[in-house]
Parts: sequence; C-alpha cells; structure tokens
Amino acid sequence: MQSSGQASATRVPIGSDADLAWVRQQVRQCAARLGFGLVQQTKLVTAASELARNTLVHGGGGRAEITPLDNGRARGLKMSFIDEGPGIRDLELAMTDGYTSGGGLGLGLSGAKRLVQEFSVDTEPGRGTTVTAVAWVTQVPSARPGLG
Repeated sequence: MQSSGQASATRVPIGSDADLAWVRQQVRQCAARLGFGLVQQTKLVTAASELARNTLVHGGGGRAEITPLDNGRARGLKMSFIDEGPGIRDLELAMTDGYTSGGGLGLGLSGAKRLVQEFSVDTEPGRGTTVTAVAWVTQVPSARPGLG
C-alpha cells in the first residue's frame, strides 16, 4: 500500500457508544469526499462500525485513525482501530465465520474483512490489537452499448 500524497489521519477516541456514531460519521464523510459511491460508503461504514464496536467492547476502548490515501493511480481510505486491551488469543479462530466471543452473530472480523480490499490484524495477548482496513475507490462500470 504505497501512499504518496497521503493526508493526515483523523483520530477519533473510542470510549463510549456515542463515539461509535462519531466514527461512522467521520468514515462516511471522508469516503464521500474521496469519491466512494454510496454502496462503497455503506460497506466502509459497516466495517468501521463493527471494528469500532470490537475496539470498545473487547479492547476496552481505544481510537480510530481514518486516513485518506492517494497512490497516484487511485484514492482510498485506510481505517485503523487501535486498543491496548487483552489482545486476541486465537486470531485464526476469531476470523472464522460464526465464531463469537460476545454473543453476536460471529461475523465481526471476517465480515469486516469481506467489505474491504486490504485487511490486517496485529495482535498479541496482553499487548492489545490494531486492525487495519483499506478500501480503494472503484469506478462504476459504464453502461454497455445498446442498453438503455
């Protein structure tokens, strides 16, 4: 992920449910400014909402860093969710569809991963977790000749 012309990150503290709404709003606004379509914006907001909630519930709070990207060919959005909580003991298990540690549907990490192009988790028990998700603006295909 090469990013020349990278703008500074917007940092949003995550310490309460109200902060989750603020994260969603910041992601939507940044994605719209970068030219993400409505469906792409919705995917990014959904991923951010899930990852921010995990930061709050499982990590005991932390912060989100929302960074516009420009690699010279495409614009994108990098979202990092950082906590200093207990970490994830078994990352492979946590990334499995259906696995839940909190009574949810078990689509958190794996579901968020499916909504973006790049996804990484840096975690260690007792050291905390950083989840980074990156999406790039994709252009809507033009209509095929003869249709419409």
